[in-house]
Amino acid sequence: MLKLPHHHRYDYLPITNRKHYSWPNGKRLAFYIALNIEHFAFQAGMGIDPHNRGGPQTNRNYAWRDYGNRVGNWRLFEILDELKIPASILLNSAVCYEYPEIIQKIKQRGDDVLGHGRTNAEILKGMWEDDERRVIMECVEVIQKHVGVRPYGWMGAQSVESSVTPDLLKECGFTHLLDWPVDDQPIYMRTRSGSLLSVPYPMELNDAGSIVNRDHTGRDFADMIVDQFEFLLEASEKQPLVFALSLHGFVVGQPFRLRPLLQAIKHCVKHPKADEIWFTRAGDIARYCMALEKGLIPGSEY
Repeated sequence: MLKLPHHHRYDYLPITNRKHYSWPNGKRLAFYIALNIEHFAFQAGMGIDPHNRGGPQTNRNYAWRDYGNRVGNWRLFEILDELKIPASILLNSAVCYEYPEIIQKIKQRGDDVLGHGRTNAEILKGMWEDDERRVIMECVEVIQKHVGVRPYGWMGAQSVESSVTPDLLKECGFTHLLDWPVDDQPIYMRTRSGSLLSVPYPMELNDAGSIVNRDHTGRDFADMIVDQFEFLLEASEKQPLVFALSLHGFVVGQPFRLRPLLQAIKHCVKHPKADEIWFTRAGDIARYCMALEKGLIPGSEY
């Protein structure tokens, strides 16, 4: 019998066979926005480029991405402020000393901050284990110093892990991660030092994947947001679910994409059933799940 390589991080449990619970105050759908705030190396390292896919880094590509920190992220903050929505910030630690005004804005808003690597110009895969551990702890120390809070959630640069990343995260004090787009509910994952909660994070409802990698338009992406939201809201009548939206200032923060994005988010926030929605942050979802009795969240027996 063929046995393929396996991660052994979690067991198979179809969503139709889960135990029932609710979000705070009987809410049915947890809704959070992940704002990716990143810094890249100049003409070096890794980084997406829609004009020269897989090609070397260029000044043009660096400038396009830096637009997000100079302009796009600020316009996304304006939308979040206008609609009074919390956010989860996926933060490259290098942002802390390159863009101090962004850090001040995050602190002023009180957003949830997750480690997102040092820079999206590098990934953890391919590092020796001790080097990877040092990178993770450098992120913790830099964010704690500059933001004033220690991150307990992690979303790796480009969502790429090594074979031991969850183990190292657990051993470095993290409680949850977003690297595994495997479910519409939080699940626990096994590590060599205990369990680690996986909070749903979208690879599809993600402007980098949709617009940059798959060439969807801003209006296509806005339609995706509404369609995903409407389906999950209806499905959440049967079981609690998570709607997550991933944004990058240098992608959807471009002016011609902001208008349909704002319309789509307003559709969700001002929905007639908004009182059934928990507008929250990834860290709040994780803390709520970790406080539930064992047996409700898949894998909580690990």
